[in-house]
Amino acid sequence: MSPADDLRRPLLPSTAVNHHTPTNPNHIITITNPQIKIQPQTPTNQDSPSRFKLYTDPATTEQTEQNPYRILGSDGFDPSGSTTVDPFRNQTPKIEGVYEWIKMLICVPIVVVRLVLFVVCMLIGYVATKTALHGWKDTQNPMPKWRCRVMYVTRLCTRGILFSFGYHWIKRKGKPAPRETAPILVSNHISYIDPIFFFYELFPTIVASESHDSMPFVGVIIRAMQVIYVNRFSYQSRKQAVNEIKKRAASNRYPRVLLFPEGTTTNGRQLISFQLGAFIPGYPIQPVVVRYPHVHFDQSWGHIALATLMFRMFMQFHNFMEVEYLPVISPSQHQKESAARFAERTGRAMASALNVVQTHHSFADYALLSKALEAGQENFSLFMVEMAKIQKLYHLSSSEAVDFLEQFLGMNPDSSGCVKYQDFIRVLRLKHSPLSENIFRFIDVKKNGVITFKEFLVGSAHILKLPLFPQACEVAFNESDEDKDHYISLSEFGGSMSPAIPTLTMSEIQALFEVFDINGDGRISEDDFVTCLRRNPLLIAHFSHLLKHKDLDAAIGLLEEIV
Repeated sequence: MSPADDLRRPLLPSTAVNHHTPTNPNHIITITNPQIKIQPQTPTNQDSPSRFKLYTDPATTEQTEQNPYRILGSDGFDPSGSTTVDPFRNQTPKIEGVYEWIKMLICVPIVVVRLVLFVVCMLIGYVATKTALHGWKDTQNPMPKWRCRVMYVTRLCTRGILFSFGYHWIKRKGKPAPRETAPILVSNHISYIDPIFFFYELFPTIVASESHDSMPFVGVIIRAMQVIYVNRFSYQSRKQAVNEIKKRAASNRYPRVLLFPEGTTTNGRQLISFQLGAFIPGYPIQPVVVRYPHVHFDQSWGHIALATLMFRMFMQFHNFMEVEYLPVISPSQHQKESAARFAERTGRAMASALNVVQTHHSFADYALLSKALEAGQENFSLFMVEMAKIQKLYHLSSSEAVDFLEQFLGMNPDSSGCVKYQDFIRVLRLKHSPLSENIFRFIDVKKNGVITFKEFLVGSAHILKLPLFPQACEVAFNESDEDKDHYISLSEFGGSMSPAIPTLTMSEIQALFEVFDINGDGRISEDDFVTCLRRNPLLIAHFSHLLKHKDLDAAIGLLEEIV
């Protein structure tokens, strides 16, 4: 017999390893390099599926590491690096410096006058707007001209409000294009001052979140602007908003449509990625860029309370604002241009005018940042991951990303935003085992013993969006449901989990069972099972031994042929 043939022979005959024969292991073989050590183990009364357990020494981790998701077609993932830039951070969140305090003392009498002007303008504008809206029920059609004339009173009042905030003069460059030439305007979004200015200057229709309708005074004003409401978390709502934008842009009877494609405010030092609502209709667009030059007081609305920002504005001698209307950009006529490409060209023009870069951050990053801030994280910028890039690759929704962050924050990340192995397995209700280690190593792309939120998010999204993931969930459920009653009982669940982690105790199986039992009725339905795995896609590795199923094998073969 050749040496090669001898190496392929099993160390033990097949009868020596019977997964259905209870045995008590007496030794653990620890593989080191180059020696093999045998460690005694105290026999227990728990059943074990095999005679020997194999653990790897840290020195040989790279040699013995396995990919627990290879059966799903995964060869790993690349989280790539994130920029350290925070496009939402206000640069002057606190009052600092002798000059600022002296200026505030001097401005106290001025503030009283400004507050009076602000309140008077608010009241007059509110009454005028209510008058213009009184009895108007046909809101699906353009506002009648006489009502628009009444709204001029409100527009003048908004100029008074800007004056009270310290915007005594506003520098303009360029001019708005005729409505017939560019029915849609897009602007960067830095402060709550932006929409107030555009209301005074152009009286456009705006696209706004549904939540703005309930805001005092603001809700009344935007209704008069024939606002297009959108719920950014609802696909159907976004689709309806795009259709409404098309309708308004197509008719000169409506005012021009104004959108802030970034979807949230930034600090003006970068542009973030654009939402596509303004670009899908395919009409010519006029970009507008807004700047707030400053030395001592950053007027951007980021990580700072609205009341604080308003107070700081009242306390300035003068607040600077510049508005530049850029040349109209039309979609390509030579070939049908995608909305993404149209948005990219517009973003480049605006970034060039502002002399900034456009990052891959999006509104979803702001949602992540807000969640981290809410959880008491001091360095909350560590949890921004440039979601536009991730959403493009994995089609991950903002709400899914926030759910993954909530899970990650439960792992107690340290001050650098990293999580260790023990906290990782604790939150996922796992037990220390070779499989748990391999799952952690799969996420730990840098192999430094800790994972970042971006690694956890991208790794989870990578598994969740694998083409075979839905079928793997279905196969795992069907194979676990031994009596085929369309539910998995606790005993069936334990039978499915034990081959993956043989040392699980009954209480640990019960704890993991409760994670899958979404509705808490003591049994796992297929909906419970799939919902849990969608929330915790890394757990699918525990069912790998069930996935060697003819349907999944056929799907893998078909996928390989396609690739």
